[in-house]
Parts: sequence; C-alpha cells; structure tokens
Amino acid sequence: MDDEFNLSGVALALTLARYFKRWSLWSKDIIFLITSDSKAGPQAWVEAYHDGHSPLEVESLPLKSGALEGAIVVDNPQDHRFETLHVSYDGINGQLPNLDLFNTAVAVSRGQHGIGAALQKMWKHDDTYEDRLRTMLRGMTNQGLGHASGPHSSFIPYHVDAITLRAVGDGWQDDMALGRVVESLFRSLNNLMEHFHQSFFLYLLMQTNRFVSIGTYLPSAMLVAANFTIMAISLWIASGRQPPSTPTVKLTEKLKPEDFEITKKDGMTAAIPKQELAIQERQLLFPAALVLGLHFLGVVPLYIFNNIPQSMFSTAMALFSVTNIILPFILMRLLSTYCPLSPQQRQLTKCFSLLLLGMFLATLATINFSLSFIIGLLSAPLSLVGQSPVPRPANTLAIPNGVVRLVQSISVLAFSPPMIFYIACSLAGLSAEFVLTQAAFGWRVWGVWTQVIIWCVWWPAWLAGAIDVAHYSL
Repeated sequence: MDDEFNLSGVALALTLARYFKRWSLWSKDIIFLITSDSKAGPQAWVEAYHDGHSPLEVESLPLKSGALEGAIVVDNPQDHRFETLHVSYDGINGQLPNLDLFNTAVAVSRGQHGIGAALQKMWKHDDTYEDRLRTMLRGMTNQGLGHASGPHSSFIPYHVDAITLRAVGDGWQDDMALGRVVESLFRSLNNLMEHFHQSFFLYLLMQTNRFVSIGTYLPSAMLVAANFTIMAISLWIASGRQPPSTPTVKLTEKLKPEDFEITKKDGMTAAIPKQELAIQERQLLFPAALVLGLHFLGVVPLYIFNNIPQSMFSTAMALFSVTNIILPFILMRLLSTYCPLSPQQRQLTKCFSLLLLGMFLATLATINFSLSFIIGLLSAPLSLVGQSPVPRPANTLAIPNGVVRLVQSISVLAFSPPMIFYIACSLAGLSAEFVLTQAAFGWRVWGVWTQVIIWCVWWPAWLAGAIDVAHYSL
C-alpha cells in the first residue's frame, strides 16, 4: 500500500504459513495470497476465484476451496518496531464488512495484546466531539468516493468480510506481537459456524468502539432527497395552472358575472374568475425527452475520462470545464431557435429533472449513504434557482431582478461538477491528473461506479437547472 514494499508483512505471512501448517485444529482451509501489486493483484485473484474474470485477461485458478469466510490483510512496510495497528475497513463502492469482524480485530489487538487500534488515519484520538466528527467525516468521504482503501476492498463485493491491519508509528511492538494478533484473528474466524451476519453491515464509525447505525443516519439522506421530490411536485402543480394574466382590476371590467365562480368558506364569499381555476393541459413529451436526452449526454464525459491517455487528463478536464460553462447557453439558444419552450414546458423540464434526481438519491442512500448525501447537498441549489413555481407575496422585500439573476448564475457555476472537482483537488492537495487517473483505474479494475453517479445523475440534473437559469437570465 502507498507505494511501499510490504517486506515485514510478507515475511510474517510466510512464517505464519509454516507455523499454522503444524497444527491440526483448523476446521477451514487457509489461503495465503501474496501479489506483486496491492491494487490490481488481489482484484484479479478474487475475480478468478469466483469465475468473475475474463479468461482472455486473467488465467483461471486450477484449485479452489469453497466459499471464503473472511480475509485478513497484513501490511507492515516498516523495518523497525511499531506502535499502533491501523484498521482499514472501507470497501469498493461504499460497501463495508460486517461490524463484528472490525470489533473482533479491535478487541484482540487492544484487549488481549495491548496494542492500540486506530482508524481513518486518526493517529491521536482523544474521544472528543471534534475527533469523533472528524473520524466520521473521513469515513463518509472514503465511502462516498467508493475507491479501495486497501487490498481487502477487493473481497467485500463478493460477500467476503475483510479488513487490512497496517503497522504504523514507532513504538515497542514487534513482529511477534503482530503475529499473535493475526493468529488470534485466524482462530476467531476458524471458530465460525457460518458467515458474519448478526451485526451491522451499514454503519458509520466515530471511534474504534463507537458507531452510528443506519437507523440514525439514513433519514438525513432521505430528507435531502425528499427536497427534490417536493419541489418537483410543486412544479407539477404549477404547470397545470393557467399562466398569470393582466391585473384583476382590469380583468373585472372585461368579464361578465357568469364568468366568475362564487365560493363560500367560513362565512365569507369570494368571486374568482373561472379562467384562473381552469386546469391547463400539460405537454409532457418534449420535456420528458429533453431530460432523458440530458441524462444520456452524461455518457460522453463518462467515456472520455475513462478512455483517453493519462497525459491528456489535465487538458481534457480544463477544456471540459470551459465547455461546461457555455454549454447551457448553447443548448438554450438551440432550443429557442428550433423548438422554443413554453413556460409550462420549462417547469415540466425542471420537474422531471428534480424528480429523477430525488429518486436516484433516495435509492442510492440505501446502498451508499455517503455518496447520496454528498451529491444531495451539492445539488441543493438546483431546487432554488430558476423561476419559482410559487409567486412571491406582494408584501415581501423587492429585490431587483438583475441581482437575483446574478446570484443564481454564480450559485449554479459555483456548484457545477467541474468546479467542485477542482475545489476538492485543491483542498486535498492533489493534482487533477492524479485524481482522474485513480478514477479511471477504479472504473476499469475495481468497477467503481462513482463516476456513473457524477456524470449520469448529478451532471445532467445540474445541466437542466443551468439551462433554466440561462433562459431566466437572458
């Protein structure tokens, strides 16, 4: 891991293999896997073990040993004594091992052998609110990105609970202590009668002995997704109403008494023009086709950033960012020239876009909560920009339209996927080329579908909102 040779870890694995071979107490087969590459190697092996590989790229395994119960990865690149064991548990696409395996590793390391355990690279955890929050946010970030956090991540998609134990720090613990921890974990897995299933598979860890269950954190992502659904319903209702006409004072001079609808409620009587109560027929075909077309358009950047040479990543991302700024205006101009959108069709376009976004995020929240929650927060401005379906009351503070349009345009550009990408790279101190390279590697080797969510769900929804803002601003 981290481009370091696992010298001590390989030596320990070979020693344990010779040590375990002398015992007759094992009720399960033990497979020792040593690969030259900690990223592609375990993935190729586990795919070949489960016949999920392409025979043209990976050779099939001549021997197999039934269903895998668990996997323990030992990583110790140091040539000196260590202080703490760092436990990595994040899997591909936000999947997690059963919490019992993590708890077993912590209990064995800390309780039986007196070796400290850390997670999410929080080397000094004081069990304060800030440390718990920082640990949880780091876990959500790793889960949202969906990348592999270690060789163990390749096993989790195949329903094999796995973790990585990495020796870190400079202390007084030696390889013998690490070997005892691994031996105890193997004994624990050997005593299993069936797969881990009694504990949680969906959780957020705040410390080695504190976690948040899915019943506590899932409602937050569902509320974020419901925001888009509620706005879509509001736009749907507004699209069925007649467009606002001239003021009522002039309207009453033209209408006849039979053109009014008399309503009574709470002892009060009101006369409402029938044309304001009429329901307008909705034109659904073109708005639905436009939204679907925008979602299919997301396949273009998805293909580009996974198939171009590595040397072109930075240039391609810069060109795409510039194109992304002018693309809403180009599409809006094309629509205005060849197929002008009525106010109702613009409302329905935004309605369908937000409805699909809310549906996707609500479904994604049950699979990868962190990714759904992050995308939902970054997409929240899409509910507020453009023409509001609810008319503003007359007694509210009057804001010049130019100011409103400027604020909306800046908000849309600031929360666009390319802008968020560059901001995230700057905060993490990583180059755009490195991030795109890792994303393409994850797509091809690990099957990470975070890019699918970004380019085929988030970006089309943003593009639909940007087109609405472009039409409203010009």
